[in-house]
Amino acid sequence: MSMSLGKVAVLMGGRSAEREVSLMSGRGVLKALQASGVDAQAFDPAERDLGELKKEGFDRCFIALHGRYGEDGTVQGALELLGVPYTGSGVMASSIAMDKTMTKRVWLAEGLPTPRYVLVKRQQLGQVQGDELVRALGLPMIIKPAREGSSIGVTKVTEVAQIAAALQQAAACDADILCEQCIVGDEVTCPVLGEGDAARALPVIRIVAPQGNYDYQNKYFTDDTQYLVPCGLPAGEEVAIQALVVKAYQVLGCRGWGRVDVMIDAATRQPYLLEINTSPGMTGHSLVPMSARADGMSYEQLCLHLLQGATLDNPVEAQA
Repeated sequence: MSMSLGKVAVLMGGRSAEREVSLMSGRGVLKALQASGVDAQAFDPAERDLGELKKEGFDRCFIALHGRYGEDGTVQGALELLGVPYTGSGVMASSIAMDKTMTKRVWLAEGLPTPRYVLVKRQQLGQVQGDELVRALGLPMIIKPAREGSSIGVTKVTEVAQIAAALQQAAACDADILCEQCIVGDEVTCPVLGEGDAARALPVIRIVAPQGNYDYQNKYFTDDTQYLVPCGLPAGEEVAIQALVVKAYQVLGCRGWGRVDVMIDAATRQPYLLEINTSPGMTGHSLVPMSARADGMSYEQLCLHLLQGATLDNPVEAQA
């Protein structure tokens, strides 16, 4: 089976703020695929032209890129033009999912729960009134770039005086700033595999970070964060969250794999969708491999499964 997958490029690195994490993900995937007998090679789009994929006869790509120029539909569009099948969601789903505001708009239109929000444009910063944001969203609130990942540029604001600095920090990363109601309670995440009606949720992971601060450092570079799988939630809650994340994944048109982050309100036990990652991490601290392992799937088996599903938005036309 490994040989039938052909010559595989593991896309890693790239030009986003998440380059360092992407390189860690890519090296893990590359090692796993090679150990499974796949003819896999590293390919960094920041250092090589994507056109070389076609020239050098690559048959498919495993996308281990994170953030802009890798998870936002841009690389997916280039691969569509080249006719090289790739892992994960297609152009439109990737583009929408990367933009947290657009994702929330789709979810709300489909009647799915997500925290209240206010979108602020970078050019509007001088006009933003902190007390108006507090009236709309309450305190604490979360202020973050609309199109970044790995908690880059994210601030949890607990008083009005912190809002201006938080907005500036987010604006340094993106022209769109998402101000969001902060849901206090259990933080969980749940991977999804597959496409359409065949999509299925893996076990839910409950995240317990130091002082509740699941930031970039605690995500990737410390061992202080606890990841609980089994998650320890009542069985009915876990099943409900799994059903919710599959719906959230399906309505965006995602395929291959993804991971949906959820907050559970401590008082009401209502789950709220935060965001979806369409090219999740595959590092030693990453959550999709952890959940898959709890479901009986090794890291190597997960990589092979995802690679087998590599496709194009329009595979029939691409082959014609």
